[in-house]
Amino acid sequence: MSDNDGKKTLGVRGGGSRPGNVKQSFSHGRTKNVVVETKRKRVVVPKPGAGAAAGAGGGKGGPVGGSGKRPAGITDAEMERRLKALQAAKAREADEQAKREEEEKARAEERERLRAEKEQKEREQREAEEALRRKAEDEARKVREAKEAEERKAKAAAQAAAQPAPAEGEPARKARDVKDKAPPARRENENDDRGRGRGRDDSGRRSGKLTLNQALSGGEGGRQKSLAAMKRKQERQRQKAMGGQQNREKVVRDVKLPEAITVAELANRMAERVADVVKALMQSGIMATQNQSIDADTAELIIEEFGHRVTRVSDSDVEDVIASVEDKEEDLLPRPPVITIMGHVDHGKTSLLDAIRQTNVTSGEAGGITQHIGAYQVTTKDGQVLSFLDTPGHAAFTSMRSRGAQVTDIVVLVVAADDAVMPQTVEAISHAKAAGVPMIVAINKVDKHSANPTKVRTDLLQHEVVVEEMSGDVQDVEVSAHTGQGLDQLLEAIALQAEILELKANPNRAAEGAVIEAQLDVGRGPVATVLVQKGTLKQGDIFVVGEQYGKVRALINDKGERVKEAGPSVPVEVLGLNGTPEAGDVLNVTETEAQAREIAEYRAHAAKEKRAAAGAATTLDQLLQKAKDDENVSELPILVKADVQGSAEAIVQAMEKIGNDEVRVRVLHSGVGAITETDVGLAEASGCPVIGFNVRANAPARNAANQKGVEIRYYSVIYDLVDDVKKAASGLLSNEVRENFIGYAEIKEVFKVSNVGKVAGCLVTEGVARRSAGVRLLRDNVVIHEGTLKTLKRFKDEVAEVISGQECGMAFENYDDIRPQDVIEIFEREEIVRTLD
Repeated sequence: MSDNDGKKTLGVRGGGSRPGNVKQSFSHGRTKNVVVETKRKRVVVPKPGAGAAAGAGGGKGGPVGGSGKRPAGITDAEMERRLKALQAAKAREADEQAKREEEEKARAEERERLRAEKEQKEREQREAEEALRRKAEDEARKVREAKEAEERKAKAAAQAAAQPAPAEGEPARKARDVKDKAPPARRENENDDRGRGRGRDDSGRRSGKLTLNQALSGGEGGRQKSLAAMKRKQERQRQKAMGGQQNREKVVRDVKLPEAITVAELANRMAERVADVVKALMQSGIMATQNQSIDADTAELIIEEFGHRVTRVSDSDVEDVIASVEDKEEDLLPRPPVITIMGHVDHGKTSLLDAIRQTNVTSGEAGGITQHIGAYQVTTKDGQVLSFLDTPGHAAFTSMRSRGAQVTDIVVLVVAADDAVMPQTVEAISHAKAAGVPMIVAINKVDKHSANPTKVRTDLLQHEVVVEEMSGDVQDVEVSAHTGQGLDQLLEAIALQAEILELKANPNRAAEGAVIEAQLDVGRGPVATVLVQKGTLKQGDIFVVGEQYGKVRALINDKGERVKEAGPSVPVEVLGLNGTPEAGDVLNVTETEAQAREIAEYRAHAAKEKRAAAGAATTLDQLLQKAKDDENVSELPILVKADVQGSAEAIVQAMEKIGNDEVRVRVLHSGVGAITETDVGLAEASGCPVIGFNVRANAPARNAANQKGVEIRYYSVIYDLVDDVKKAASGLLSNEVRENFIGYAEIKEVFKVSNVGKVAGCLVTEGVARRSAGVRLLRDNVVIHEGTLKTLKRFKDEVAEVISGQECGMAFENYDDIRPQDVIEIFEREEIVRTLD
């Protein structure tokens, strides 16, 4: 039976299949003939005029396209649609083929270009290596030729010296010379051949096959030798050709030695091997690994043993990079003066500055008093630039006034003409004298009817401030911030004083300034108000200020405008700190961020150690004594958050002054910024309230406070805060008990009464005897008993009190040892609520 069972093979007229016979072989010699058909894909190509023919014979079912018959049930429209689809598919296929050919051509060109570039690079590399190899061979050949020439000269000189003596024949000598010269050449060639046989020649080329392991491990081709390695190789070849490596002279180094150093770092600074340093330590009896630290004395011995010089340094040397450098006289340029406004609270300091600046700062201040230190710059009518610092006048802001006096050139002391000299006025005078700066007295509020400028001048004499009208050297100007009277004269006095001082600074150097105020802004982060004193602070400068460092991201002047730089005597707000600095810290610009970070970390570490040493510098006896002293002292713990650093500092200082021997206020934590959930957690653990000064608690902190029952109090005026804390601390004081003596009675006779005990028959000699009062029994003016009365009778009646001159009967509660002639002292106790005022 055949494979097709006599059936005709499938196919289409016009033939797509081509049958053929294939002979298959099997095991055991069996074979079989198989008919194989090769089928081709049928491609329908319409002939020209097929559409017309189809249109002509459509109704009769004639042939379509001149080939074959039309399939049954296919209309002319359907046939035409199919032909159009076929033509569109062929056109699309032709477009795709053309696009593929173009892409293939572009890829081939790109591969060709990359191959050409790679070949060019390899060719250049081979040429460079070949040039280096030829150069090394030329140098080696020159050295070898020079050495051979020297040897020939030496042999010629030896032959000339041996000429008179009997010598062997000329042919024998030549043969011997040839014999002496031949073996070294052969040995050199053998060495060269042996070196090439190891896989690389002198040029560093690889010989032999490149294996897969070599390629994957990167040992071949992946990493090229550096230029320094090639130079070292050439130097070794040159020294080898010149007759061996010469001993190098030991380099003596200056090794900087800190207080503690690791063994590996010590070896690195000496440029010695770590193993040699460890060996030297072991010989000295010290077993240390390369990661262990050794003290400076041991390291100094090791350095001297290796022959180097020691330079001892300390941790504080990191601040040497910001050491102040004296400016040259020719580099100094005039700078604006810095004027600090000082005086008592509510004497019109800010109002006077508003009148000069033509602004209205006082309207936005809580309680109408200044509680922050402000920095402003004013340009006068004649074009002179003045920098003003406005300080608070409240008693709590002593530190702010002190900082203002330290960074200023001129102090303007504002005294109200209707209030005369007050405590903070005296304090401002002391700060100005301590800072050694000149003073100008501005007598404000002269427009009031009760103003008395003469009294102000005479009161200032008590504090050694003699104004010009009193034949002194201190300028005084009568001004009125309300009407503007005397403002021009005040500015003239300031300009005159500044001209006398001849203020100059070098703007072309690294900036240095003082932090006037610092705060933690929600949107901008830590912000510091800095008064530049030397140099120019520019955007992008890296600086260190106290225990913080940063990079100047933005500079904002007193008008809220962004500036690119700030010169001497210019107050600006600096953004870009990594933390909030302390008010009064000094800002220094450094060259690199690493220096700033190192200085800040050193200062923070030193401050931490100082605090730890202050807490640990007590003996056990001192601790026991302190615990005994604090046993009867009540504490009021509080947690303080303020808007700026200066306010927080002032509040903490004011809280420390509240209290006495029995009660005191303890500030657990003070900071800058909004009240957070962490602050509420600390307050809950300590059982203390949270005080917010011009700040508010965020939403999570408020929810946590409500859940945990932590009290949060908000204040915007400092004296309200101080008064409330005083009241709270006063509640911890025990009431004062006072005794008021109301009468005396003398015992005339003692009676024994059944069911009552001994009853004293008394005569009230002074005052009055009350049943509810306390009594003391005096015998020979010595207190025998103190207690209360059990009964007080007048005749047979129980009475509340007995007046002087009358007789009565008294019985003591739980006491019977009474005798005639004893004296009874009657008194009443009164409890008085104590306060801290």
